[in-house]
Amino acid sequence: MADVFQEDFESIDVERGDKYALIVIDRPEKMNVINSTVIQEMKRALLRLEEIKDVRALIITGRGERAFAAGADVGEMKDLSPSKAREFAREGHQLMQQVEEFPRPVIAAVRGYALGGGQELMLACDLVIAGEGAEFGQPETSLGIMPGYGATQRLPRQIGERRAKYLLYTGERIPAERALKFGLVNEVVPSGRVQDRAEELAGSVASRAPVAVKLAKESINFGLNEGIDKGTSHEINAFSLCFNTRDQSHGFEAFMEGEKPEFQGR
Repeated sequence: MADVFQEDFESIDVERGDKYALIVIDRPEKMNVINSTVIQEMKRALLRLEEIKDVRALIITGRGERAFAAGADVGEMKDLSPSKAREFAREGHQLMQQVEEFPRPVIAAVRGYALGGGQELMLACDLVIAGEGAEFGQPETSLGIMPGYGATQRLPRQIGERRAKYLLYTGERIPAERALKFGLVNEVVPSGRVQDRAEELAGSVASRAPVAVKLAKESINFGLNEGIDKGTSHEINAFSLCFNTRDQSHGFEAFMEGEKPEFQGR
């Protein structure tokens, strides 16, 4: 895969596939723990990837087999004052929101540990492919703190209140198969197949009409945040906008002719 940018990042790599991109947290010696450098570099990378129209899906993963990301950097948090802790959490929340609002689908490819801030990053993604040996959890209460990057909000929405409270209060780690039953991940595959499967899924997403996929993601997020009444109105408007695209005309025409459409994102 080719590098997307000329910029040399310290803690991440950004790579390009066929109509999709990858952001790789590149700190395997630190279990891909998310520190302030990772956060700032990912923010910059996401902003630049938004500008590349031919990137129709994004994969986020961690380097190596041991961890997607084993949490936020405890060393950075240890001696924070309350005011500094507020800023620390705000920076992390900004990244998670940027991932959640990225205008194309984001796929987390998880091998090994996705704990604490690592799981919170995963929760901000649209889809999750997990390896058979992956482990998930929010262990913050064992450190005398609570999650600070969005788990108290996203986890209950994704797996339900009771399950989320159990995991958040106890800090218990769960294996990939249990995470699948909870609805925390979409698929569990052999660990060596995680990135390949994520790339297959990215390719499938990228083959669909980009404007329609973007509008669908916006509508889902809007409805989850604003409620079903406002969400359905948003969906109606988004649906109608599709009929102002060349892809809609092409898609219907290809369907009627029994052909495979080639969407252009217009």
